[in-house]
Formats: sequence, structure tokens, C-alpha cells
Amino acid sequence: MAVILNIETATKNCSVSVAKDGETVALKELNDGGYSHAEKLHEFIKEVVLEAGIELSDLKAIAVSKGPGSYTGLRIGVSAAKGLCFALNIPLISVNTLQSLSQTISIKAGYIIPLLDARRMEVYSSVYNEKYENCREVLAEIITENSFETYLEKDKVYFLGDGAEKCKEFIQHPNAVFMDDKFPSAKEMCLLSYVKYKKNDIEDVAYFEPFYLKDFVVIISKK
Repeated sequence: MAVILNIETATKNCSVSVAKDGETVALKELNDGGYSHAEKLHEFIKEVVLEAGIELSDLKAIAVSKGPGSYTGLRIGVSAAKGLCFALNIPLISVNTLQSLSQTISIKAGYIIPLLDARRMEVYSSVYNEKYENCREVLAEIITENSFETYLEKDKVYFLGDGAEKCKEFIQHPNAVFMDDKFPSAKEMCLLSYVKYKKNDIEDVAYFEPFYLKDFVVIISKK
């Protein structure tokens, strides 16, 4: 049996799960509007392991949300995942954050566009169809009234994630559907990480880096 620990810290949601053969057996997360990952992540890991009735030594792999997303959040999650992989001598699996976000909803037709806030009027986005097949690469883009027009002219488009809110003001197309309270979670990572585990699609623990998409920029306080 493949027992995998999944870690999601790419956004404000600090989320950890344990899955057995792709099925979620324990989940702990907190999305309180602040970045509490440094304080909560290791506590959550202990809690889900206890709830799942396993020991850390039972884990077959560690999966981590690789981004795009918050620079600091990604660093915290990846550092924790790497540390566990080194200590337990088990493989590291990375899961695209936007891909797991897309799977928080199901649709019969149309497109799913997961959006993560990238500050100001910019978002990280990708496009998936009703089968969760990727239709466009991940981009960092500035939202305008013409954003995603190609997909909106074809069918219903479901926007979700913390970047969707800033799109409402600009995207007024009748095919646009905005889904509230959707965010990346370790729950949706469970099946995705299991599929990659079965394919032996793993990362080099020593050299793996998060998918930042944009360079980290330090903002100097005006105070």
C-alpha cells in the first residue's frame, strides 16, 4: 500500500493530508487569511499521521505543492518535504498547485481556470477542460476585460481561486462563472501524487526547487 504525506503551502491555506493508494484518510488545514505555515505545518503533520494511525516510517513518499504561489509559503513547504524525504530516505513528488486547485470542482462541459493572486492586477493561471486535461501552459498575466476571451467565446468558463475575485470587475462575459471559497488543498493532491508515485515520477530531493514563475521581489517599507 502506498501511504503518501501531502503538503500544500502555496497560498494562505496551510494544508496537510495522508492518503493510502490515493484515498484521503486524514486531512488538517487552516485558511484564516494569514500565513501561519511556519507555526502550523509541523503541528499539522504530526496530527494527520496520528489520525491516520501510522508512523512516519510507514510513509512511501512525500508530495509537495510546487507552485506557482507565495514565495515564502512554497519555501516552507518544500523545505519541510525535503527534510522528511532525507530523514526517511523516501522519494519526493511535486504537484502543480493550479492543477490540484482545478480539481476542487467538477463540470460536465466548458473550461476550468484556476487563478492565484500574484499581487496588483496580476494572476497565475492555467486552463483545464472538463476532463482536467491541461489546455494551456501556466502564465503570470495582468487581468483586462479581454482576458480569457478565447475560452469565454467557446463555452462556460469557471474561475476559481484567490485570484478570481480581482477578475470579477473586468470579466463581464455571460459565460463567466465565478466559484467562491475555492483554494488549493492537500485533499486534491492525494490522487495526483498517487498517480505520479505509480509512474515513479519523482524529483531529485537535493536539487528540486519550487515553481515560482516570477522572481522574488523585496518590497522596501516606506516607513
